[in-house]
Amino acid sequence: MTDLAQNPLGGLPDKRKVAASFSRAAESYDSVAALQRTVGQHLLAQLPAEFSPARWLDLGCGTGYFSRALAERFATSQGVALDIAEGMLHHAKPLGGAQYFIAGDAEYLPLQSASCDLLFSSLALQWCADFQAVLSEAERVLRPGGMLAFSSLCVGTLQELRDSWQAVDGFVHVNRFRQLEDYQRLCDGSGLTQLNLQTTPQTLHYPNVRSLTHELKALGAHNLNPGRPGGLTGRARMLALLNAYEQFRQPQGLPATYQVVYGVLLKGIC
Repeated sequence: MTDLAQNPLGGLPDKRKVAASFSRAAESYDSVAALQRTVGQHLLAQLPAEFSPARWLDLGCGTGYFSRALAERFATSQGVALDIAEGMLHHAKPLGGAQYFIAGDAEYLPLQSASCDLLFSSLALQWCADFQAVLSEAERVLRPGGMLAFSSLCVGTLQELRDSWQAVDGFVHVNRFRQLEDYQRLCDGSGLTQLNLQTTPQTLHYPNVRSLTHELKALGAHNLNPGRPGGLTGRARMLALLNAYEQFRQPQGLPATYQVVYGVLLKGIC
C-alpha cells in the first residue's frame, strides 16, 4: 500500500468510542443491516452507468458489504476499504472485495492526493463531526473527474424515539445529526460540483421498542453522544418510554424514521 499511505490515523476520544462501538458490533451488524443495504444500493444506483473508476475507496466500509458490491460492479478496478473501526476491518478482510483494507479517519484520510476516482461512503459520515474536513479530504484524494458518492443521516432521524424520550426526561438518549441545510452549505463551498443532493425518509417498523433498541445496539449505533445518561435505565423510566412511544404506533408497528441524505459530487477536470 506504499503508493497510497500518507498519514497515520489520528483520533479524538469521541472517535475512539465510535470505533470501539462499531468494532464490538462487527459480528452482529450484518444480521440487522437491512436499512443499510437498502440505502447503499440506492446510492450505488445513483452513479452514472458509464462511470468506470480505476481505483475506488469504500469510505467507512464496515463489514465490507459494499466493498464486495463495488468489486462486482467495477471488476477491473482496484479497491480500497477503509474504516475507523479495526474490528470491522478484521471482519471484512477475509470476505474480500477490496485489494487493501486500512484503518483510517474520513477527516484525515491516510491516502495520497489524487489517488482515487471514486469515494463511496454509505451511512458512515454522520459520525464525522467535521464534515467540511471530510469534503476537503475527498477533494484532495480524488483525481480530476472523480466522484464522491455518500449517504448520511440528518436531523429528523429517529425522531419518534427522540420525542418519546423527551416526554420522559431531559437527557440525551438519541444520537444527534446535522441539519440538511448544513450538508447543502458545506457541499456548496467544497470546491466539488454538486450533481445531486437530496434527502429521502426511510421508515422501519418494529413490534416493540426493545426490538428497535436491540437493533441499534447490534449495529453499534446506539447513543454515543456526550451528555448521555450513565448506568442502567430505571424500570419506571423505561415504562414511561414504552408508553410515550405507543402514541406513534401504526398498523405495521412502531415506526422508526431515518432521514437519509444522498449526495453525488464531482471533482472538475482542470
